[in-house]
Amino acid sequence: MRPDGWYRTDDLDVFLSRAGDFLRSRPALHTLPLTVTEQLRRRGAGTYGDEAPYFGVLERQGVVRAVYFRTPPYRLNVTSLAPEGADSLAVHLADDGRPLPGVSGERVGVEALVRAWERRTGATAAVYQRQRLYRLDELTVPEPVPAGRARVAGEADREQLALWYGEFMAAVGEGAGQRAEDWADSRVSYGGVTFWEDADGTPLSMAGVTPTVAGQVRVAPVYTPAGLRGRGYAGAVTTEVSRAARASGAGEVLLFTDLANPTSNALYQRIGYRPVADFVQYDFGRYGDTG
Repeated sequence: MRPDGWYRTDDLDVFLSRAGDFLRSRPALHTLPLTVTEQLRRRGAGTYGDEAPYFGVLERQGVVRAVYFRTPPYRLNVTSLAPEGADSLAVHLADDGRPLPGVSGERVGVEALVRAWERRTGATAAVYQRQRLYRLDELTVPEPVPAGRARVAGEADREQLALWYGEFMAAVGEGAGQRAEDWADSRVSYGGVTFWEDADGTPLSMAGVTPTVAGQVRVAPVYTPAGLRGRGYAGAVTTEVSRAARASGAGEVLLFTDLANPTSNALYQRIGYRPVADFVQYDFGRYGDTG
């Protein structure tokens, strides 16, 4: 490995041994790499989809400055980058030669990387989604609270969870990186999804949470079937999982929103979430050529 450059590895343990302290140093901004690598550690990194995930670390003068990871078929995710780091990463990724469908991460660094990648490869980038990361401040229950109750999903809900996971992924325009049934099993194993259900026990909405890593928990996904939206179910169930996450001892409770959706952004701020940073996702020819 070059002491002052980018290093790529397919070994999750090697990656975490080099980058773990760096990731834990900013748990809110690093919520995605923290939670994804924890998921891979629990399941086994080689079991993710049809292609193996891979990871990268930027070290300068013996200090980790940035990292990236990719779990195919998803975009490459990268932590905050200085301009020189973006330029060197574009060179590193081009030399590596792997297909690059897109990138995501904090807005300023990703935009610098996109410009460097376009110069390096001739690819044309397009914004897929602009996001905002929020952190829970003072939890406020949105009024009026709809009829019903919260319940943590269990083994008997596996089929419902798999169905809604598939619907959620289709709604956000993403291909599933794992089987819906596997996702459901993983979430059930640690109580990672809560339903808002009616008096008869029929699920109306769901909100998930990631396992606690480095003191942070991220709320994801939040999903209500189209015919049940606008009735306050998403707000109610998000409030409940946020309350439970904080009660469990999580120091930071986080979530991402699509900035193009004013309804969800307004809802989460009503609950008590406050902006942390803006993120962006770019595609280089939707999961196709990079130019």
